[in-house]
Amino acid sequence: LTITFFNGDTKQITADQRVIYYYAEAQTTHITYPEGLEVLHFPNNQTEKHFPDGRKEITFPDQTVKNLYPDGREESVLTDGTIIRVNTDGIKEIHFNTGQKEVHTADFKRREYPDGTVKTVYNDGRQETRYPTGRIRIKDKEGNVLMDKRT
Repeated sequence: LTITFFNGDTKQITADQRVIYYYAEAQTTHITYPEGLEVLHFPNNQTEKHFPDGRKEITFPDQTVKNLYPDGREESVLTDGTIIRVNTDGIKEIHFNTGQKEVHTADFKRREYPDGTVKTVYNDGRQETRYPTGRIRIKDKEGNVLMDKRT
């Protein structure tokens, strides 16, 4: 069964009970499956899947995939393998394909390197670097060394 509307939109109900709605002006297709999954295809090659449990999966034209969860969490997987997660507290973690990890909170940004080095930049501009040797270096917002302690 296919219905064509005056504005050019079409609605098709298939034998397996899928509803395929095509928005002519937006050139967007919206498919609703009997089990509740909804899939939208946009003209820029973006695809969105809306799952019955409330999760949304967006595949962008560059093939980056972003998952949005009903509890507010987000996870994006970039084409280079980088993973970005935002938890319900708004804390963002970025896992780079180099093995580095970055954490962004309301108070600081921290980068952790594979060799164990950890660099933290606080909102007031202070910088703290902790090396795997135990050395700690702290700089003020102008970059002046306040402390450089080697253990």
